[in-house]
Amino acid sequence: MSSIVSSRLSFGWADDTPLFDDLSFTVPGGRTGLVAPNGEGKSTLLKLVAGELHPTGGGVAVDGVVGYLPQTLPFEADRTVAEVLGVAPVIAALDALAAGDASDAVFAAIDEDWDLEERLRAQLDRLELAHLAMDRPLGSLSGGEVVSVGLAAQLLGRPDVLLLDEPTNNLDVGARERLYSALDEFGGTLLVVSHDRILLDRMDRIAELHRGEIRFYGGSFTEYEIAVEAARQSAEADVRNAEQLVKRERRQMQRARERAAKRSSTAARNVKDAGLPKIVAGKLKRDAQESAAKSDDVHGKRVDEARSRLDQAERAVRDDDVIVLDLPDTDVPAGRTVLAARGLRVRVEDRELFGVDGVDLDVRGPERIALTGANGAGKSTLLRLLSGDLLPDRGEVQRADGRIAYLSQRLDLLDPQRSVAESLAAFAPSLTPTRRRHLLAQFLFRGDHVDLPVAALSGGERLRATLVCVLSAEPAPQLLLLDEPTNNLDLVSTGQLEAALNAYRGAFVVVSHDESFLGAIGVRRRLQLADGVLS
Repeated sequence: MSSIVSSRLSFGWADDTPLFDDLSFTVPGGRTGLVAPNGEGKSTLLKLVAGELHPTGGGVAVDGVVGYLPQTLPFEADRTVAEVLGVAPVIAALDALAAGDASDAVFAAIDEDWDLEERLRAQLDRLELAHLAMDRPLGSLSGGEVVSVGLAAQLLGRPDVLLLDEPTNNLDVGARERLYSALDEFGGTLLVVSHDRILLDRMDRIAELHRGEIRFYGGSFTEYEIAVEAARQSAEADVRNAEQLVKRERRQMQRARERAAKRSSTAARNVKDAGLPKIVAGKLKRDAQESAAKSDDVHGKRVDEARSRLDQAERAVRDDDVIVLDLPDTDVPAGRTVLAARGLRVRVEDRELFGVDGVDLDVRGPERIALTGANGAGKSTLLRLLSGDLLPDRGEVQRADGRIAYLSQRLDLLDPQRSVAESLAAFAPSLTPTRRRHLLAQFLFRGDHVDLPVAALSGGERLRATLVCVLSAEPAPQLLLLDEPTNNLDLVSTGQLEAALNAYRGAFVVVSHDESFLGAIGVRRRLQLADGVLS
């Protein structure tokens, strides 16, 4: 079975920012999940393995054919399904052959893909994409359908090594289950970056990218979490022991100094009382000082060694930052209507999304609502209608005080050229600079990080920047509309989002297929959109 071998791999960006330095590892056959906080370089590492980026030193060797599904697929709305699948030339050649064209060009185009149509149909059926016409444009597909077509394209290439970057993003529950099954059947080497716990629990091993190094843990993600927690507890115990050692060595050094000072004082008195010559008295004094210096040096080295052990122990402790918030300005009294929608109807791509009577929805008080449904059902479109980002063909939406914030999948609410601090100042102009700095620190933006432009932030950082601006806005929102907010987030960032939403005191409607996330943020009401009906 094929493997991935990295040998002394180094990579840095054009601004000389290093990411990997002398990184060596081997990914064996089977299924491997790659996890790390945002910004550690998971996606970059996949691009290096896929050959889309070139290392500045060392290299990566892969046996066989490589298939690679990036986190963000190239989106050209007018490309057809056949073009995305990479089968358009072969299908055209097969059609030409069937029509009697037996030219060399036709046979060259077909090459060894005589069974393409059979394989294509089987793959599309497996992912429930059989309803898609080959000439259908990409722009008419839902986000989940685009991801599924991208996966089908990679599997059709019959790769020996398959690299997937967040493959469950935008997939509904059914599509996720089909992806799990397809990957279970894949017999090659799989390396997948994901924050989907269910997918990661199907892995043979977990590879953790941490501080520029990779460590492998055998078993599923749940087993990895248990191992990491045990290591964290052990590391914290080592820190406590090292702290005690530093204190003990410091006490012993201080006592040794006090004893040396006492001996020196006693010796001086004895010399004076004995009436010894000055040359003898001086020698005794120097001997006492040298003895004290040696003792101090010995104990000083012991203190330095204890401090070194403490530094090593502290570096071993994981420092995953946690958001702790209090957001009283977002409070919404129970029973207050924050949104009322009646008879919403809209056409998208010449398709009527909602039923004959349209969609009705009331949101009251600090309700926590999950909006679910299959890919293409219209969930994102409904959020856009509720927010006012899209106008309905029929029906109306009443928004209490207009205090609604909409976070799209693209996280495009903030000006990408503004810094994080400037963005917050735009949303909350009356706050003092000191108060703004404090709020940014609560959302884990500290030091020079607050001056970074939004465009330079990772997915998790951009979400945190958007949240601090939205939740601190003047006036604060009473309703949040969130469209797949955990997309592209690592597990640490997902936990930070959960903390922020649990501190929020208003209502929210969230589109998500992540059941672990929905449970963690206290969803109490579920709405399903199916066949144009909200129930």
